[in-house]
Formats: sequence, C-alpha cells, structure tokens
Amino acid sequence: MLHHVWQLYGRWCRWSSPFIHLLTLTVLTFGVLAPLICHRLLHSYFYLRRWHLNPMSQEFLEQNQQEGQAALHYFEKLQMPNVSEASGRDAFQPWLLITIITVQRRYDFHYVLQVASHFHRLLQKCGARCHSHRILLCNVESDPSSHQDVRLLSSFFPMVSRDKSGENLDPRVNQFEKEKQDYIFCLEQSLLAYNPEYVLMVEDDAVPEEEIFAVLQHLLLARFSKPYLRDALYFKLYHPERLQRYINPEPMRILEWLGLGMFLGPTLNCVYSWAAGRPSLSWPIVLFFALYSMALSELVGRHYMLELRRLAPTLYNVVPVTECCTPAMLFSAPSARRALGYLKGLQCRQGFAKDIALYSLLRAKGENAYVVEPNLVRHVGMYSSLRLNDNPKLL
Repeated sequence: MLHHVWQLYGRWCRWSSPFIHLLTLTVLTFGVLAPLICHRLLHSYFYLRRWHLNPMSQEFLEQNQQEGQAALHYFEKLQMPNVSEASGRDAFQPWLLITIITVQRRYDFHYVLQVASHFHRLLQKCGARCHSHRILLCNVESDPSSHQDVRLLSSFFPMVSRDKSGENLDPRVNQFEKEKQDYIFCLEQSLLAYNPEYVLMVEDDAVPEEEIFAVLQHLLLARFSKPYLRDALYFKLYHPERLQRYINPEPMRILEWLGLGMFLGPTLNCVYSWAAGRPSLSWPIVLFFALYSMALSELVGRHYMLELRRLAPTLYNVVPVTECCTPAMLFSAPSARRALGYLKGLQCRQGFAKDIALYSLLRAKGENAYVVEPNLVRHVGMYSSLRLNDNPKLL
C-alpha cells in the first residue's frame, strides 16, 4: 500500500508532471504576478485600498480641478457664435439632442464646463457626420441666475431654466423627488424645444469618452434597429465600474463568464500542450484552464476586460439594464414620452431615487431597457448634489 502511494506521489510531483506545472502557474499568477501588477488597479480584487485609496483620491481631485480650469479657459478663448446659433431657436430638428442637466454644486470644479467643452470639441472633431446633433443646457438650480458656469455657457448653447416653467415647487418636497421633477422638466423641454429623434440626457458630471459619437452612430443605425431593441424604454451609457464584476445577480454576466472559460480553457490547453510537448487535448487540463481564466478575469476585474471592446464600435456590448445609475441615458422620442408619463405617476424618496424608479417601471409596465458596455461617459463628480461629503473617495 505504501509502495503504491509512493509511486503516485512520484508520478504527480516530478518536475515534468502537469500537476507541478499547473500548481506552479497558479501560485505564480495569483500569489506573485497578479498582486504585483494589479495592486494599483482601482476595480481589482488585488487593489491595496489601505495603501492607495487616499493618495489616488486626492490625485483625482487635483487633476479634476485642473481639468475644470482648462474647461473654463476653453470657453473664455472660444469665439462666440452668432445669436441664432447660441439661442438655437431655429426650425432645425436634430437627429440627436444632447441635454446637459446642471445644478450649482457646493464644491465648484466646473463640472458642467468640463462636460460641455468635451461635447463641443468632439462635435467639432466629428464634422459632417454630427451635423444633425445639438446641445441644450437645462439649468435646474433653484436660483438659475446664481449658476455662474451656465451664465458663461449661455453665450454658446441654447438654455432652458426650471424657474421659467411657471411651477411653484413645494419646499417640503424631498431632494430625491426634486431631482426626479428636474429630470422630467429637462426631458420634456428637450422634446418641446426641438422634437428630436433621440435625446441623450447627460448629468453635468458625466464627461463623454472620445469615441462616443462613432459608437452611438453605429448603435443607433445598426444595432438598435433590431426589433427587441427598437422599442426599449431607455439605454444607459454608464454603469459604475465597481458594479461591473461577473459575480453579480445578473444571469447575462454569468453566461458571459462561463463563455470566457469555455473559450480560454481549450485555447490555453493547446498553448500548454505545445509548450510542454504533450497530447493536444486533455479534459482535466481544459477544465483547469477554464477555471483559471475565469478566476483571473474576475480577480483582475471585468471592467478592464471590457476596455478591450473600445477597439471598434462593433465590439460594444448591449445587455439588459440594472438599477444604478443615470449619468447618461439615451431615449428615442416615443420612449421619452412614455418615460415622462410613467415618472409623473411616481413619488421618489430616499432609497427610491429616479434611477430605481425608472428600473421599477420595466417590470410594472412590461418595458425593456439596456446598458451599453463599456461606458461611453466618465463619472467625474465626486461631490454629489444630493449627498454632502467633505472628504470624498474614489470608492
């Protein structure tokens, strides 16, 4: 008996054994290489929060403040358009209207200037392909005239303000309900002012990615024309990176994760067999590499895997939506009207903000909605207009 055990031990533990090879690979990957390479990746399990979170948060705030100043200088140096272009009150019906919802924040990092300058620059860069796009500012500050950044932007873009609606807001309305009412106002005014085919509702701390217009053009003209996408209530262009992991209560991600393992398992087995001079396929080794690749992708971070899809607009993913959040939401004109009708019948409160309210409508009204991956905007606002925080962190 002991002799048999010794033979098995010798067979499994010699240097040429696949067991030793794969054990060594596992230890080196998860115990040495991945922690060394990924310890500064914010959305990785290997991220050393205690070491890096405070300095990285401070660095982000300083960089964001510099970008705010750069956006301010951008508009100060920009040549003022003629009156008709700035007012936007012509008969032109845009294909895509970009509505920027803005409110004065306690800590002014010129968020709305950052968003507007990026959109303006990208539209100029896009050229003739984006000739049918327009930008609208929606100022929902309680005292619209106190929003200094909007006063500057009103020379370049058309603007609507909440106080011009003729509504007398009840001072007892909670902040979450007010945010929903502001959103309704801006979406409604977007449809009334321009009657566009599509409305992109952007909050004033959601900076667009460089490829946003190329991707939107591909999605709207090719992908969203499919029957199951055409009648969607909305499309989200942002989902928090911390919530993009595979281990989430979302069946589509589990299927994606299993598919990754099924693809990389045989692929890595072939690479290993070629390097070790072994038979081309071994199912136990295939299973090992499938689990190995799935574990590595989750621990490093699905967010970083999604970034590879930025190589081409056709690689972007469109999957069923989840609750959080609303920095950038795309509506068709018919779906925007449906959403307005639904939202007017809901009362928002703490724990039931407008993003959850919109999500709750899907099952209640038999609607569908989707999210685009990877994100097409970056959320840069660490100082919230809803929740006061004197010491914000990236996580």
